[in-house]
Amino acid sequence: MNLFHSEVFLEGLGIGAGLIIAIGAQNAFVLKQGILKRWVFMTALMCSCIDIFLITAGVLGLGAVISRIPVLTIAAAIGGAIFLFIYGIRSFLSVWKPAVLEENNTIQDKGNDLRSTILTLLAFSFLNPHVYLDTVVLLGGIGARHPAAERLSFIIGASAASIIWFFGLAYGSRVLTPLFQKKITWRILDFLIGLIMFYITFKLIAFAIDL
Repeated sequence: MNLFHSEVFLEGLGIGAGLIIAIGAQNAFVLKQGILKRWVFMTALMCSCIDIFLITAGVLGLGAVISRIPVLTIAAAIGGAIFLFIYGIRSFLSVWKPAVLEENNTIQDKGNDLRSTILTLLAFSFLNPHVYLDTVVLLGGIGARHPAAERLSFIIGASAASIIWFFGLAYGSRVLTPLFQKKITWRILDFLIGLIMFYITFKLIAFAIDL
């Protein structure tokens, strides 16, 4: 019995990459953590593990359950909107007091401890209904259409896309270090992150109203 199906693996890899690689709150946070060299491995690992969990749950049928209980999605949308709005305000405030990378790449910034990083990532992941729609409902639904013997290959492919992306984003962002030795660069990044948070906040509010 063939347990690995390369075509299904590549399908999961391609679709997973298409859904994961997008400008969003989670990716913006990972990018900033990478630039600051703050809990980089843990950040990338957590994002990957959360995606793998949601993808697997979706392929195994959780997506069908969520689609039948819209109140869960509405609750996540409202909670996510509140969290992202607050995080967006913090980002805009950071424009006036930006972090600074010195020439030796040390950070003049209080920074977040590991607990705060984990809680922030959990909020970005589980309070955003679009995460459920992309990974659990959409990606999981596509994977669930395959015969049971092929689903593992799809899960591995989609999970590989998540791992490659988050670790690549977290560690690849270090090439931007020279730019972030200037306060103006941090101000621009924090301002853009604030805009992203506010944009997603309003999208979540509109999403909850339409449900």
